[in-house]
Order: sequence, then structure tokens, then C-alpha cells
Amino acid sequence: MKRLFDIVFSLFGLIVLSPLFLIISIMIVKDSEGGVFFRGPRVGLHGKTFKIFKFRSMIKDCEGKGKWNVGDKDDRITKVGHFLRNTKLDELPQLINVLKGDMSFVGPRPELQYYVDMYTEEEKRILDLKPGITDWASIVNFDQFVAFTESDDPDELYLNKIRPLKLKLQLYYRDHNGFWSDIYCILWTIYKVIRRTPNLPKDIKNVIGEYESEFAIQ
Repeated sequence: MKRLFDIVFSLFGLIVLSPLFLIISIMIVKDSEGGVFFRGPRVGLHGKTFKIFKFRSMIKDCEGKGKWNVGDKDDRITKVGHFLRNTKLDELPQLINVLKGDMSFVGPRPELQYYVDMYTEEEKRILDLKPGITDWASIVNFDQFVAFTESDDPDELYLNKIRPLKLKLQLYYRDHNGFWSDIYCILWTIYKVIRRTPNLPKDIKNVIGEYESEFAIQ
């Protein structure tokens, strides 16, 4: 049922959003040299690498040439790229990945090999699932881009502050996922995008509370 849902709604989304895709594509091409899409390697189901689709928001071929985690002040971001990142419109082409079967609508966000190589045996269970456009970690860290902008070292912030909770939330999803819980996550994602609210579901608050308790003990 999940795969059928992914195929139907990713195809529907690509058709409905095609005028917006065209407008954004023209904006990107007029703004800077390089292609419309960024296609960077990410780790997917069972550790298999695939190329993720995003609207290009940075200068050509710059991933890994500087900080992995990027804030709004990074000079590699194009003028249009600032707008795309702040509105999260750069993520829309991942509907192509969903249609192809590389990703799902809901699942752990696909990670760089650099960070996957750090996984413990417990964390490797995350790779049992197909990565997704959204998950509970994405909702909790909805303003991650802002945090990177305010940080002196975005990579250190991600590694020591954001990533540990992200992994805990992804493991929680690994053990509590289902079709209707995915729909619930999608609805919360839409709610977050529209309202920009700090509110979270009770069960996710509980996961965060457990993590903070563990962190305090450490």
C-alpha cells in the first residue's frame, strides 16, 4: 500500500506542480551557471547509494568543498538559492526520487556516506527502511537551516547537537512505522510548513524528553 501511495501521489504532485517547477527552473538558470537540479549521492535502503534530486541552490559542483552543513551566510549559495532553501522549495524534486523508488514520502532522511560510516550497529537498523522526504526528525529540526546560519561551525553543531537526536527519532520511526502513522507524519509536515509552529505530537515530545534525560546523565 505504501509503494502504491508513493507512486500515485508523487506522479500527481509532479503533474500539479509542473508549472511551479518550470518557473523555478527558469529562475535558477537565469541566476547562475549550472544545471537546474543538484544530484548528490546519498545512502538509501540497505546502504545502497543513489542520486538525490533537489533544485540547485548553490554554485555548481560545490558539495563537500567547505562545510557539509550550510547556513544562510554561506557564500556558495546563489541568490535564488537563499529563497529556495528558506521556503524548502529546493526539496520538491525529490518527488522524482519517490516515483523512481529511491525514496518514499515518509522515511529517515537520506544521509551522506560520511555520516553513515559513523553509524553504530544499532543505528544501522535505520538503513532497513527506504529514506523519505519527511520524517519526525525533519519536523523536530524544521528550522535547522536557521541554526546552521547562527552557528560558527555548522558541521560541529550537526554532529554534536542535531545528529544524536535525529538518530534517536529515526530509530523510533524504524520501530513504530506504518501506513497510517506515515499519513499522520505527512499531515504534521504540512502543518509545520503552513503554521511554522513549535508544536509537536505527544509521542515525539516523549522521545525528545527521553533523549534529553539520557543526555543529562551523560
